[in-house]
Amino acid sequence: MKKKIIAFLLALLPLFAVTSIHADTIKVVSDTAYAPFEFKDSDQTYKGIDVDIINKVAELKGWDINMTFPGFDAAVNAVQSGQADAIMAGMTKTKDREKVFTMSDTYYDTKVVIATTKANTISSYSQLKGKTVGVKNGTASQRFLEKIKDKYKFNLKTFDTTDLTYNSLNSGSIDAMMDDQPVIEYAIKQGQNLKISIKGEAVGSFAFGVKKGSKYEYLVTEFNEALAQMKKDGSLDKIITKWTSSTNTKTTSSTPETTTPAGQKATPVKSTYTIASDSSFAPFVFQDSNNKYTGIDMDLIKAIAKDQGFTIEITNPGFDAALNAVQSGQADGMIAGMSVTDARKETFDFSEPYYTANAILAVKESSTITSYKDLKGKTVGVKNGTASQTFLTENQNKYGYKIKTFADASSMYDSLNSGSVNAVMDDEPVVKYSISQGQKLKTPIKGTPIGDTAFAVKKGSNPELIQMFNNGLANIKKNGQYQKILDKYLKKTSSASSSSDSTVDETTIWGLLQNNYKQLLSGLGITIALALLSFAIAMVIGIIFGMFSVSPVKTLRVISEIFVDVIRGIPLMILAAFIFWGIPNLIESMTGHQSPINDFVAGTIALSLNAAAYIAEIVRGGIQAVPVGQMEASRSLGISYSKTMRKIILPQATKIMLPNFVNQFVIALKDTTIVSAIGLVELFQTGKIIIARNYQSFKMYAILAVFYLIIITLLTRLAKRLEKRIK
Repeated sequence: MKKKIIAFLLALLPLFAVTSIHADTIKVVSDTAYAPFEFKDSDQTYKGIDVDIINKVAELKGWDINMTFPGFDAAVNAVQSGQADAIMAGMTKTKDREKVFTMSDTYYDTKVVIATTKANTISSYSQLKGKTVGVKNGTASQRFLEKIKDKYKFNLKTFDTTDLTYNSLNSGSIDAMMDDQPVIEYAIKQGQNLKISIKGEAVGSFAFGVKKGSKYEYLVTEFNEALAQMKKDGSLDKIITKWTSSTNTKTTSSTPETTTPAGQKATPVKSTYTIASDSSFAPFVFQDSNNKYTGIDMDLIKAIAKDQGFTIEITNPGFDAALNAVQSGQADGMIAGMSVTDARKETFDFSEPYYTANAILAVKESSTITSYKDLKGKTVGVKNGTASQTFLTENQNKYGYKIKTFADASSMYDSLNSGSVNAVMDDEPVVKYSISQGQKLKTPIKGTPIGDTAFAVKKGSNPELIQMFNNGLANIKKNGQYQKILDKYLKKTSSASSSSDSTVDETTIWGLLQNNYKQLLSGLGITIALALLSFAIAMVIGIIFGMFSVSPVKTLRVISEIFVDVIRGIPLMILAAFIFWGIPNLIESMTGHQSPINDFVAGTIALSLNAAAYIAEIVRGGIQAVPVGQMEASRSLGISYSKTMRKIILPQATKIMLPNFVNQFVIALKDTTIVSAIGLVELFQTGKIIIARNYQSFKMYAILAVFYLIIITLLTRLAKRLEKRIK
């Protein structure tokens, strides 16, 4: 009887063993960065084709899986050493690998392609002669290149990761690279500087695998069963389409895919977030005829803030100023039609993209330019720091054109109209908007994909703001609000300009004044206040250092000389930028705390110091213009230096200095236009903002010129009357 019981238990043992195997957590290993098969997304979660497939299989077969991403080589070794149970890593099914692994039916047929930078295209294998081709170690691409390298006489360089291959290609240490076609296409979609010019080569198919002869071979059988079911019900095609079909369409679509699930909310850390933006980049951001900032970016950030329940304060200092404001801590985030680039990723953290646009070439209606080849010897204008500039720079040697950069779109289009440039390149919606505003332009060449546009924060700062933006973007996409915003400004571009109730004709000077006088008067007020306050401060500082310069004390004379030389040696624009952006960055690096400076305060300090240096020299020159014998005679009579200076020298010197003071005040008033570089919306910046909306540059600049002429003339007359009274 005892023997029968033992025999019965032994018969049940295999059943228990199998049951225990199925109940255990299955350790699946994968690559660490092999998009679109597996990669870590902006939300720090691994996603991709392989991840979706294995999760679907696990769902169908009831597997409890734990998926890790150590990298391809480490994953292979982990399965072979028994540290992992299975591998799902875009692994090509080969005869050699089937000696070591039991592999499933294939789930993806792949091709390998040669990729180069956009500026160094290679269109045939014969052009690889003498060049170096990079490839990821242990891949089907490597095996293919090994077979043909002697035929085409190129050098082969292997890398452990795809990222290292990309970096080497961009740095020029290799001339081309080879990888799976969907991997390259996905990288292009994400903004990598890559181009495919040679047709792909079919090299095999991807499969799931376990160690040959292991107890986990049943997983392959179950994987095949689930895979067959997924092929039958179409779920496999849906997964692959999700990650690959958009590769070819996303570059021409304005709506990038959002991976963040809808319905989520994050908790704000601050009571109010300051968001910086451009001042003139229609239709993304611009001022309407009611002098209110509007556009895709403005509506989008407001909708997201409302959805996520956080408060925002929007400033519009201009693109460059917005960049610096975020870096210096004066703003928490930035939304300004900003393209995502590798260079910017080193400084900023980006949200998921909210728009994908083409860069397009625009020329005058009368132009004969019909292709990039026609640009040889001609000058192309582009806005500084844009993806369009990157594209033009990369292709400059190829097509032989010259590049001229501009700080804003309005001046760029004015230069095209005046003939100083032959063509301009800008984002396609921006060009179309300018045409809708009456610009006589045409676009003879098809647009070029330039990557994604996203919201940004300073790297390592305000992560909750990125999370809230992503959550809000997903939510407004789901409820249709996102598409309504795009349609508002892009479906009928002209509607962006007619979104207000204004019926004033801004093509006339009277219409411009009638519709914008409040804005212009506000800018004028800031200009006058800035000039008067800075000049008053400059007078105090300048007189002090001017007196130092003629002091009998050598130390004071040296201090004055250093002050004048340093301040006069630094251009005003750089001085303003240093005070507004540089000093807060310095303080943050030393203390760890952000200490932003108000733009008006920074402008006042810069103008005061600049004018003070020149006033100090005016004071020195005025005092030295008084005959030196008067000082000597006074001192010989026993009168003190200070009393002689106060009673005898300065009254005479003041009359000499007064005309120069008046002149310096006029200069200080005009110098306020330079301070607009830090985003201060004074009179000149106000005019530029208005021009960005209606493109009436000639008329608006004429109005600004008259404004400055009137105010400077009036102040000059006032100063001269004061001068006569003193005399």
